[in-house]
Amino acid sequence: MSELIIKAKKLKESSNILKTLNAKQKNRAILEIAKSIEKNEEYILLENKKDVEIAEKKGIKKSLIDRLALNEKRIKGMIEACKTVVNLKDPVGEMFDSFLREDGLRISKVRVPLGVIGIIYESRPNVTLEATILALKSGNSVLLRGGSDAINSNKAIVKAIKEGLENSEIPINSIELIENTNRELVNEMLKLNEYIDLIIPRGGKGLIDFVVKNSTVPVLETGVGICHIFVDESADLMKSIDIIDNAKTQRPGTCNTVETVLIHKNIADKILSDLKIRLEEKGVEIRGCEKVLKIVDVKKATEEDWATEYLDLILSIKIVEDVNEAINHIKKYSTGHSESILTENYLNAMKFVNEIDSAAVYINASTRFTDGGEFGMGAEMGISTQKMHARGPVGLKELTTYKYIIQGNYNVRD
Repeated sequence: MSELIIKAKKLKESSNILKTLNAKQKNRAILEIAKSIEKNEEYILLENKKDVEIAEKKGIKKSLIDRLALNEKRIKGMIEACKTVVNLKDPVGEMFDSFLREDGLRISKVRVPLGVIGIIYESRPNVTLEATILALKSGNSVLLRGGSDAINSNKAIVKAIKEGLENSEIPINSIELIENTNRELVNEMLKLNEYIDLIIPRGGKGLIDFVVKNSTVPVLETGVGICHIFVDESADLMKSIDIIDNAKTQRPGTCNTVETVLIHKNIADKILSDLKIRLEEKGVEIRGCEKVLKIVDVKKATEEDWATEYLDLILSIKIVEDVNEAINHIKKYSTGHSESILTENYLNAMKFVNEIDSAAVYINASTRFTDGGEFGMGAEMGISTQKMHARGPVGLKELTTYKYIIQGNYNVRD
């Protein structure tokens, strides 16, 4: 029996215990994890430094190193995430859609854990903590397979988590990390239907496509974000520049970062020069369509640019005729993640919201808000870009399913 199957079997056994625990027991465990993360902060940062140094030697771009790096502020954010999740309502046991038949039979849906969740992710080591606390709070055990670039960080965080669980009623085998970075183990993980109930890939297009094509375990797709902002002719130009700046430069290596900006033709010459100055001050490389090039001196955009998730300080800009052309462009190139319209025109805003079929659609706001923490979930397993079961940030409720509870009085069917 392989080491992976041994871990998966332990997770399955732990999930049977987890689903019987109440909210207080789970919350106490998560608070113990928070204490252990704080206690082990120096050790976690030291191990993370090893990963960052290796990435720098490999010449990994800065935006991706930013996703990998931890610091005191991010450790504090991880601890705060624990406390936020503790304060959230436990979805397990929630009864809904209940009704009473004429014969006295009561039929209800009750929320229950999924069981064992496997998550495959790249870079960001804080996902190790977020995935764990969300899984545990929703009554699930979790198998973690992080990227090789964050292996030292992930091992340190899991060690701290398990130390915390030792002071709780949750089995320490409710969380397991695949420490062997051999990619063949991912293939094996994707076939463990006997033990794993759901696989969540969180990373780039290549990873997600591989998991979807090769997994026999059900998959919840997350992640790839070719996000758009459309600046309508009625938009406040300076506020629009602020939003584009935020959406592109705050954390360019995240999936909710804007990659393409569409600008109404009637305001292009009024906004482009100031937008170029602002973005280039932040180190952004702008790639524009032919019409953009006639107004400002930037690199020419290619067809490939419209279909690229840069995850870097690069932004493509296109001038469009109107809201209709903007919507059609987004329909063609969007990955279904996050799109925003900046406008003072109510009808255009409603048209945009009604016709754009992405997980998150914004009016006059940055796409950077598509995040479990910002949506009040404390943390997230990822951003689901599919339409079944869960969509948008995947939080506690999205990590549960339901079963029917039927209460009778010795009823028989006629």
